[in-house]
Amino acid sequence: MNERTYRLLEYGEIKNRLGRCALSGEAARIIRDGLPLDSAEEVEILKTRVSAILDLMKREGEEPRESLPSILPILPKLAVEGACLEIEEAYALGIFVERAGRLAAWLLKAPGVFGDTLSGLPDCSALALEIFKIIDRDGQLRDLDEFRAIKRRIARLREELEAAVGRYTGNEDTRRMLQSPLPSQRDGRLVLAVKANFRGRIRGIVHEVSATGQTIFVEPGEVVERNNDILIEQRALDAEILRVLRILSARIAETREDLAALRQGIVELEVLRAKARYSLETGGSFAAASPLSVVLREARHPLLDAAVPIDLVMAPGIRTVIITGPNTGGKTVALKILGLFALMNQSGLALPTAEGSSLPVFDGVYADIGDEQSLSQSLSTFSGHIMNIAAITAAASPCSLVLLDELGSGTDPEEGSAIAMAILDHLIEKKTWLVVTTHHGVLKNYGYTREAVENASMEFDGRTLCPTFRIRMGVPGESRALDIAARNGLSPAIVEKARSYLAEERADVSALIRGLRDKHRELDSGRDLVRSEELRLREEGRKADLRELRLRQKEAELKEKGLGQLGNFLSESRKTLENLVRELREAEITREKTLKVKEFLAGLEAAAARGDRELEDEKALLAQDRDREKEEQEPSVTAAAPALQEGAEVLAGLDKRRGRVLRPDRKKKGNWIVEIGSLKLSVDGKELVPLSPSPAKPCAVSLDLVAPAGVKMELSLRGMRLEEALEALRRQIDGAVLSGLREFAVVHGKGEGILMKGVHEYLRNERAVADYYFSRPELGGAGRTEVILKP
Repeated sequence: MNERTYRLLEYGEIKNRLGRCALSGEAARIIRDGLPLDSAEEVEILKTRVSAILDLMKREGEEPRESLPSILPILPKLAVEGACLEIEEAYALGIFVERAGRLAAWLLKAPGVFGDTLSGLPDCSALALEIFKIIDRDGQLRDLDEFRAIKRRIARLREELEAAVGRYTGNEDTRRMLQSPLPSQRDGRLVLAVKANFRGRIRGIVHEVSATGQTIFVEPGEVVERNNDILIEQRALDAEILRVLRILSARIAETREDLAALRQGIVELEVLRAKARYSLETGGSFAAASPLSVVLREARHPLLDAAVPIDLVMAPGIRTVIITGPNTGGKTVALKILGLFALMNQSGLALPTAEGSSLPVFDGVYADIGDEQSLSQSLSTFSGHIMNIAAITAAASPCSLVLLDELGSGTDPEEGSAIAMAILDHLIEKKTWLVVTTHHGVLKNYGYTREAVENASMEFDGRTLCPTFRIRMGVPGESRALDIAARNGLSPAIVEKARSYLAEERADVSALIRGLRDKHRELDSGRDLVRSEELRLREEGRKADLRELRLRQKEAELKEKGLGQLGNFLSESRKTLENLVRELREAEITREKTLKVKEFLAGLEAAAARGDRELEDEKALLAQDRDREKEEQEPSVTAAAPALQEGAEVLAGLDKRRGRVLRPDRKKKGNWIVEIGSLKLSVDGKELVPLSPSPAKPCAVSLDLVAPAGVKMELSLRGMRLEEALEALRRQIDGAVLSGLREFAVVHGKGEGILMKGVHEYLRNERAVADYYFSRPELGGAGRTEVILKP
């Protein structure tokens, strides 16, 4: 990042406005001289801290707004042994300590964010009390006991001096010798303005003669003694003041290291507070960290009062966007918004966007915007652009953001287009984040023939012949130069002549673009249908899960009921049998007793048979419910199922998961490559069951509705040891891969960072992980990590 980019993107004005939000001159200087961060982890920590202060401002209302005096120049003076501070310097230190304490107390209301930082700040409140015992709140020296006796003597001597002077000014004989009845001061001594012709009449010391020579300033002899006495007492008072200030300075010097630490910490916190204040005034929101995409929702240029919000999206896999469209349509403003927001985001500022915006962290932002021609340096428009672009292509990396305005302009269109495509090829090969604007029709086609490149256009209202300043992704735009020229006053005859030339020489690219727009609308409509169908299937899956749960509950109730009845039956039968046995043992075996035993055994057999019939009836009802459930959920598999072939829908594996046959496995004979969700597996042909073609539907969406047990959208590892946490994370990733879950979050907390570092190290080495990053500040910031798995 360089000053030229800051100038082109007007980032300096943002820093000036931010500096005006600071209450400390040192904080304002740090803001103006500071550079955006280029570490994703540091950026997220910074945004978390600024976000905490912003939330505190919204919750508590007005924060402390007292300015903090600069004490940095005073601290080196305290390091000199025997140094004595001026009254103003001691007063500044006292004010700084007091106001720093109030700011720290206010920040303590932000829970769990600044506790460690504030607890590390030294407490200098006792020093402030000592300072304000000697200096009052207006910065004046207090009337201490040490000074009162000297001040009384000085007051008495001044009264005597005024009386001595009054004997000259109040006497009629001497008053006519004076130019003025009021005494004057020369070098701090009271003198009389005597007319030159009466010089010898009033004896004393001559201090000065006027320029005209008409007035002589004389200190009479009896006044001399009084002036001398006052001067002596004044020197004594100054010496006493100096003694008191030396004692105070020595006491302050003892806390010099504490003052330096307090200044460092408070100034850093004041920089954060200024950023939160600016974010509050702009009404922005913090962008989420997203290393794979750029999303700006309703983005407004922070320096424009009536800016039209724009949406700019670079989806995962897209690294280059080519923006075309009419002049004055807002292409350059869109470039500046993206570059400016990247710098603001990496400075810890909220962006004037809607919720849902996200940005990567770039290691450099490079821009070539505007006309760089210079007569003094013999640079044409084209030469100026090429020199800048040459420097950019040399410096850009895969983590850089490059913004090129009107690429390939300023020279022959054919050669300019060729150079533009070569520059794009070079930067795309480096995998640089790239956004360019152009009017070259060749570059519109370029966007359709390259991977990771997307066209975009600035909308133009054909009815009003005015731009709407909104970006339409996926479709190139027309320049509409003739319409804009006519709207800006060019002669209609000239415009019509231009249209005739254009009709003769140009292919109907506009019709192609209109067709693409229609196709884009059809795709949007189809996407909406897919989304609604997906929601419907998810709801059906939820209902199926609920029915399955009810069946399991019913089955469990039947088992419990059957066991209970069986237990009661056995208990009663055992009691009856024991009574019969006891009767047989205690008495003779008679015919009546024999018949009674036979009746008991027959009743026992009948009861058992009746229980078996009831149990079988319940099982039959449960089996009917399960068959009905299976018919509703599973696709039909018939005896006349089609043979295995590429593209066939099958049930794969022992768990009969639905998939699609891609091709035979050349490495294993009899195996097929089957796509199941996001996985591609080699499956034995014996374990594949072809599905009969199902009736056509408006939109078919295959979803894996039930994830393996234990898979969660948010995995909490707090309170676990590192080994337990990593094992839980491994099971989560395995389950997510099998279920087709692409994204989930891991809550590891902050603490000492051991768990966070272990989780990040595991994710870095896990082949199934495409990327990971900290969550947005309001979702947990550095205590929560978003994980994205490979497709």
